[in-house]
Amino acid sequence: MLRFGIGDVLRVTIFEARAGGLFLPEAGGGQRQGNFITVPEQEVDSDGDISIPYAGAIRAAGRTAVHVQQAIMEALKDRALEPQVVVSLALRQTSLITLLGDLRPQRLPALPAGERLLDTIARGGGPANQGYDEWVLLERARRRETVPLAALLYEPADNIWSHPGDTVYLYRQPQTFLAFGAVRVIGNQIPFDQWRLSLAEAIGKSGGLSDTQADPGAVFLYRGEARKVAQKLGVNVSGFNGPIIPIIYTLNMRDPAVYFLATQFEMRNKDVIYVSNAVSVEVTKFLQYLQTINGTIQDPIGTAIGAYTLKGLIAGTGASNVLVGVPSATTH
Repeated sequence: MLRFGIGDVLRVTIFEARAGGLFLPEAGGGQRQGNFITVPEQEVDSDGDISIPYAGAIRAAGRTAVHVQQAIMEALKDRALEPQVVVSLALRQTSLITLLGDLRPQRLPALPAGERLLDTIARGGGPANQGYDEWVLLERARRRETVPLAALLYEPADNIWSHPGDTVYLYRQPQTFLAFGAVRVIGNQIPFDQWRLSLAEAIGKSGGLSDTQADPGAVFLYRGEARKVAQKLGVNVSGFNGPIIPIIYTLNMRDPAVYFLATQFEMRNKDVIYVSNAVSVEVTKFLQYLQTINGTIQDPIGTAIGAYTLKGLIAGTGASNVLVGVPSATTH
């Protein structure tokens, strides 16, 4: 139920049961029942009041139409003949919702019947594109919360009621994830490009597991979960102070059932996938490392042996002609 605010303009109509009362004299009203007068439109002043003849200042700011009607009737009950009052909004200056960002900036009047956040965005024209890259920032009572637009669509609990005075900012920021390790697309931010993305689809977007490097039994997903979620997962959260707990999910892709699980596990913005190398790859790396060390050791030994042989040959007769390619000083 909307409440009036300072600056709103109200229209007040007062009914009396019959003529001859406070507002409808005998001469002007006749004997028709339901006679009424309409008071000149009243703007809610800086004190939050409107002025009604014979009733004085009536508090309107912060009240609904029903409350204002009851206050006017209470003030007139001893003077008018069975007074009835109807209060309506002539011009709304408050109870507005501000829309900004990727839609036409405007201020919309809040609907008396109320509406959900998605309804407000739709009334403002909706997102300029398909919307799966859109985020919604809601500011209310000096608090701010941000959610993907998709969350309002797929999670009914997130599609909360709009309130008068809300500011809704719609902006585009692609949801992305990172993939590292034994995958074909490494290190780049990979966009979702759709409303929902499963873990299986994310692995596919990263090029899949490398056949020659990956260990299918060691696929990891790094994510920050809410403290309540972590507790439900059985994680000991006593060592963490913040509301977000770092969680690592492990998947064994050698188990065929895990593939079905991966199709149902939804990715979130900024998730990180890591695929570990197979043991054979690590062995190969170790052998290459040994080969590198062995080569590093053998090169100085070979150089020393070569230098020693060269020195011995130069000391021999005529051998220097072959090794150094210059005429011998003894051949004349």
